Amino acid sequence: PMAFVSGFQRLLGHSQTHFTSIRFNSTLTSPKLFVSGLSRLTTDEKLTEAFSPFGQLMEAKVIIDRASGRSKGFAFVSYATVEEADKAREGMNAKFLDGWVIFVDPAKPREPRPPPQAESQASQTGFTVNKTVGWCG
Repeated sequence: PMAFVSGFQRLLGHSQTHFTSIRFNSTLTSPKLFVSGLSRLTTDEKLTEAFSPFGQLMEAKVIIDRASGRSKGFAFVSYATVEEADKAREGMNAKFLDGWVIFVDPAKPREPRPPPQAESQASQTGFTVNKTVGWCG
């Protein structure tokens, strides 16, 4: 095992900076970001404008409340690569957008909730509809 460890350290020594910037400081595992603290005035266009300098944007979507038709104050932004998303997170987190401080975090995958036992029949049908399909990176 010692040989393996020294081999690994040698590997790290060669590309130290590259490795640390991507692997160790980063909790990003997908190129999708969750942006919160948005102004109610921020649109998909404003979001795209703010986040496009960091890489190739796949999607920039402000989440709208269906009932009121107004922004819920958060959004999802997806990039082509995890590295670009990481740059955007560093570059945009706690910055102003439309006069509001925004926060950029890794988007957490929605965990499927176990259906309550009482109504297993009803949830069986609901399960075939996967609302997150449109958001998969």
